[in-house]
Amino acid sequence: MDEIEINDFLKLDLRIAKINSAENVEEADKLIKINLDIGDFGEKTVFAGIKKFYDPEDLVGKLVICVNNLKTREMKFGDSEGMILASSNDDGIFLVGTESGAKPGDKVT
Repeated sequence: MDEIEINDFLKLDLRIAKINSAENVEEADKLIKINLDIGDFGEKTVFAGIKKFYDPEDLVGKLVICVNNLKTREMKFGDSEGMILASSNDDGIFLVGTESGAKPGDKVT
């Protein structure tokens, strides 16, 4: 495992985001297009490779953690403006969320 310095970690702007909408990307085997509400930071679109593990309609309303300052990535299906955090193991992929009380735009520390 490569270690990083605290200053590397501090470069990340992790924020709570609420999933406003989600839809399968029909031309892609793995991708779901997700619209995030990040509070005062506005809305962002991300493409997540979670299609095999989640139905888009089940994602709407969930609170997730977003890498808010990730450089936009141009993709075949549109621009991905961030990333949502998930864990994975042999059983699948699991979105990293938060307890109730957190609000879109809150900083993750």
